Amino acid sequence: MNFRIGHGYDVHRYKEGRKLILGGVEIPFYMGLDGHSDADVVVHAIMDSILGAAALGDIGVHFPDNDESYKGADSLELLREVMEILHKKGYDVGNIDATIIAQKPKLKDYIPLMRENIASVMGVAVDDVSVKATTEEKLGFTGNLEGIAAHSIALIYRI
Repeated sequence: MNFRIGHGYDVHRYKEGRKLILGGVEIPFYMGLDGHSDADVVVHAIMDSILGAAALGDIGVHFPDNDESYKGADSLELLREVMEILHKKGYDVGNIDATIIAQKPKLKDYIPLMRENIASVMGVAVDDVSVKATTEEKLGFTGNLEGIAAHSIALIYRI
């Protein structure tokens, strides 16, 4: 089998008056994330890791933030499109390992639903999608509640 690995990273700053969406789950919090789409930082990192593994650029290439058709877009729907692009290139996803970096809010209770949402859209088993959350112990921009970051690694294989 032909395996490839990709890494994705995304970051969005907090913004009042927006919903906080992570992994397709609306998280109760007094701020959301600023972005052209729904600013789902973990799904964005996952998309970039998948696209990177297939050497297909990044989400900015496929869904530019100056294209009004993506304004407020549901990132899970964009992930669905990424999977179609990946399949057309002759690959599928073996597994995803994503980490959300946020001082607040606490995310552990929402992670199972995030994993289910992501796996469902990708057409893989929930066990093939890992989502973790950590803080930076009040250090840096995430520790200072300026925003949230996420990293993802994707393993893809030739179908």
